[in-house]
Amino acid sequence: MSVFSKKQTGDAGEDRCVKYLKKHGYKILCRNFRRPCGEIDIIAENREVLAFVEVKTRQLNPLTQPYEAVDFKKRRRIINTARLYLAENEPEKFCRFDVCEIIVDKNTLKTLRINYIEGAFDAT
Repeated sequence: MSVFSKKQTGDAGEDRCVKYLKKHGYKILCRNFRRPCGEIDIIAENREVLAFVEVKTRQLNPLTQPYEAVDFKKRRRIINTARLYLAENEPEKFCRFDVCEIIVDKNTLKTLRINYIEGAFDAT
């Protein structure tokens, strides 16, 4: 059993994803963009794309892959929330839905692996 709460684990994963994105040339526009229909963990952009990023943080040896938790219902909520963001901000870039899997050590929250999936799903 982990000594860290789900929130602590999730926050650590999001922080690690932000570092990853910055290292790969993204600018972070927003974290935890919330609207009544849902939440987007990270909204980031680079020269070509606006990325809506869902972060899934899990301990080593999970029974399922973290991205599997982004099911149809979760994708719908993210898409609907992204539509609201787009209506409020009107960016002129290609939009993409990404998933960032972070695998951490349960005792230290040290990042053991990161798997960034560009275009993990689309709005159709």
